[in-house]
Amino acid sequence: MRADRSMSGARGRALRIGLISALVPLSLTLVQCGKAPDPAALAANSQANVQVVAKTSPQAARQQVASGDTFEDRFPAPQFKERFPSASEGFLQRQMSDFSPKRAVQQQPEQAPYKVASLAPQVPYQRPPREDLTTLVSMKSSAFPYFGNNPASDAPFLNIAKGDRRGHRSYSGRVFWQDETYNDSRVLMHVPEHFDVRKPGVIVVFFHGNGATLERDVRDRQLVPQQITDSGANAVLLAPQMAVDAADSSAGKFWQAGGFKRFMDESASHLARVTGDPNSARAFANMPIVIVGYSGGFLPTAWSLEVGGISDRVRGVVLLDAVYGEMDKFASWIESHRSGFFVSSYTRYTARRDRELISMLRQKGISVSEDMDGPLRPGSVVFVETGDGITHRDYVNRAWTQYPLKDVLVKMAATPALALTRVAASNR
Repeated sequence: MRADRSMSGARGRALRIGLISALVPLSLTLVQCGKAPDPAALAANSQANVQVVAKTSPQAARQQVASGDTFEDRFPAPQFKERFPSASEGFLQRQMSDFSPKRAVQQQPEQAPYKVASLAPQVPYQRPPREDLTTLVSMKSSAFPYFGNNPASDAPFLNIAKGDRRGHRSYSGRVFWQDETYNDSRVLMHVPEHFDVRKPGVIVVFFHGNGATLERDVRDRQLVPQQITDSGANAVLLAPQMAVDAADSSAGKFWQAGGFKRFMDESASHLARVTGDPNSARAFANMPIVIVGYSGGFLPTAWSLEVGGISDRVRGVVLLDAVYGEMDKFASWIESHRSGFFVSSYTRYTARRDRELISMLRQKGISVSEDMDGPLRPGSVVFVETGDGITHRDYVNRAWTQYPLKDVLVKMAATPALALTRVAASNR
């Protein structure tokens, strides 16, 4: 038993000595891990690495050994300037607002030129200023070209030919060629700056005389558009080109039954486009009409009243030294349209026929006035003779007064029953 105890104690001492021998190196290793690396050891390791590199790449090893870099050379301490950008570097500068929550940007609506509704007092909306509009528009229903018959003879209107050209021999015997005299389908349209289609108004149809063009005579010399504007009446103008610069009074398509109606129907859509309101075509299609015939314009005026198809829309007829014939057609319209007015102003050149028409009307029991001093009323029939100092050529500008068309519209505006609104009276 004593021997067994001796052997057991010997084995325990041997086990303790072996355990201590194993733990001492381990503790030394752990102590080394907690300390900063030794520069000398690192250099030795570097030399060892060089030797390893030399085995794989002799040239790289020679370069690394020759350099003689120290630890500080190979691992320099970071400088302040390396951690922050310099003034010359273009790093993006961020603001605190860049890190705030993003909000949807609402686009501001464009400010309207006027206030629609507000409880606070506001300056009333005023329509922006607009200029008069005068333009030439080609229309299929205008007087020419015309390839029908002449109702006076029931023969073709183009009654002469020369090669491929066709023409018309007038009552005087002079020949006018279709491609020169009867081929212009344009209509002069004029809309005053103050015109308002929403208010009661009137369409003035002007038939010019012989030897005229729309631009040179109707617009620039006779100043018909200007007279319309200067009257202040809520009126627009239509002036179809008749025979171009010729001594001819032919009516063209206005000779045909319903020709004047077709002309007015087509003009309604054109006026709507010219005024910029396509929805106004219906208003123009029902607007009252005043026909003005100067000199040779008596012929299309008479036939438009007789066979035009819309004589009930005609609110008035004005003849300016223009009763050269067709008295029966004028007398018939006056007798059957007592809600309209009729004015004929004349010089000595047409005095005989005007007096004949006066006689015809009085025989029918129709009262006739011979001055333009009073306002025009429904049923007014007025004949005015002008003196010797008034010339036929200037009659559209100077008849019983200067600018007779303006005077007629002003007198119409003074009569509510004629349904005219004088829009700009205070400015005229």
